[in-house]
Amino acid sequence: MKLVRMGLALSFVLWTNSALAWNGRGHMIVAAVAWAHMTPASQARAAALLKLNPMYATWISGVPAAKQDQVAFVVAATWPDIIKHTTGYTNDGEKPINPGASQNIGYSDKLMHKYWHYIDVPFSPDHTPLVQPIPPNAETQIEAFRTAIASPPSDDVESYDMVWLEHLVGDVHQPLHATSRFTKTFPSGDQGGNLVCLTTSCSSELHAFWDNALGLQTSGASDADNAMAAIAVAAGLAAAPPVAAGDGDDTHWIKESFTIAKKSVYATPIKNGKGPYKLTAAYKAKAAKIAKQRAELAGERLANLYNSDLH
Repeated sequence: MKLVRMGLALSFVLWTNSALAWNGRGHMIVAAVAWAHMTPASQARAAALLKLNPMYATWISGVPAAKQDQVAFVVAATWPDIIKHTTGYTNDGEKPINPGASQNIGYSDKLMHKYWHYIDVPFSPDHTPLVQPIPPNAETQIEAFRTAIASPPSDDVESYDMVWLEHLVGDVHQPLHATSRFTKTFPSGDQGGNLVCLTTSCSSELHAFWDNALGLQTSGASDADNAMAAIAVAAGLAAAPPVAAGDGDDTHWIKESFTIAKKSVYATPIKNGKGPYKLTAAYKAKAAKIAKQRAELAGERLANLYNSDLH
């Protein structure tokens, strides 16, 4: 397949930047699961809307016509992270204080909206005072975008919201995008594990480990080739339990991730301090299992959402 490049620097960021949720591969796997469970009508509508994205031509360059819709959809899941490193977009910070923080105006919006990617539901194992999350956040935006695509003001807004939903539904199924742990070491919270070190220099930290739990993209490969690899991985995942997959309440999705974080992310050998902590083989194996389950569940739920609301 002809290489489809958005720049190796961007691809490298997608799997190494600890500010992401699932890395690029993880988001593509979620999207690939969703595509496989979408109805032909939903797939067709999604494919038409994706053509309005400013990066669409890059996504399908060199891709065989029969695969363009699927590949574009899978790669599009990474777009809300890509714009963090794209000229023309404004970094409006990690806190929603910009007057446009909650706006929903389509692709004319050039804010990065980093605070849309997570919701820091707090907990403390040592009774440190908690700070509650403020809106807008992943939960408020999922709800806003779901409402908008069901009755969109324009195709442009529907396309923008669809791509953001593709990403955010994946985000909230990553346990560390649904919590922040408050301890005496971290009285302002540990930023979803971003401050918990796995190496002495903290060049590797807990959040990044979970971002990468679904594996890494192939260095130097095109986005289309990485998309095809993600599609193959998605095809091999075990189906989610039907009742869980049918749960369309995003507050439940966030609560699930929060519970998993408390029980399985902040588990031995992770303690209450900064670390560094050396992860055991058992911890890594459990993380990989959880990540696969969460990716499949996110994808099936995303498909149900689109099947219901994309028109």
